[in-house]
Amino acid sequence: MVLVDSNIHIDFLNQDPVWLEWSKKQLAQSRRQGLLIVNPIIYAELSNAFDTQKELDDYFSPDNFSRLALPWNAAFLAGRAFREYRKKGGVKTAPLPDFYIGAHALVEGLTLLTRDAGRYKTYFPKLKLIAP
Repeated sequence: MVLVDSNIHIDFLNQDPVWLEWSKKQLAQSRRQGLLIVNPIIYAELSNAFDTQKELDDYFSPDNFSRLALPWNAAFLAGRAFREYRKKGGVKTAPLPDFYIGAHALVEGLTLLTRDAGRYKTYFPKLKLIAP
């Protein structure tokens, strides 16, 4: 199962000229290998790209994406990783949701499809990633 990070969805929604083809290819390969996952954090991050919840729900159609709730132990790991990030001088404006996404994927044994692997590699080194 592959958790698809927000930046991959944004490539599709914005028709990103640099990343769209890479994201399409990775998403197609991931779909062939199993379920594609969305969680409430990614759902919330993408909500501003749609006018209505129905449009967002249509985008995350059950035919294409399974929804997974956030486990409590992922919340703990996300908070710890964010604390470590801050101790290392990370700016407070860095989004806690990224840490939650990484923790969720790690706790559930998911692979994370993302274009932004840096933080995930640093704070969740055992997380399986599909990244450039």
